[in-house]
Amino acid sequence: MMDFEEYIRQGEPQKREKGYAWQTAIGLQAVDGLKPSDYLIETARKDIEGEITIDEAEQLIKSYYQSKEARTPEEAETHEADTASTNIRRLLTEKTFAFTL
Repeated sequence: MMDFEEYIRQGEPQKREKGYAWQTAIGLQAVDGLKPSDYLIETARKDIEGEITIDEAEQLIKSYYQSKEARTPEEAETHEADTASTNIRRLLTEKTFAFTL
């Protein structure tokens, strides 16, 4: 699993929030045995750094998988992990969302 700890520990508040959201989203996928792609990790870092928005990240992930013609079962699982992680990241950083017990 990709570790975004450097953003959580040392980052600016906005980077910390996004880093935490991505780390949580990817961790939730790991519970189901799903591993994100390296492309998602790269895209997440761009989002955390403020180079792209979450809307752009979603579009990049969508385009990345649309460009692939044939998929193995492993690639299908990675696609699922990437899409779900991106959706979870969005939910966790919405101001109206509360992640409590």
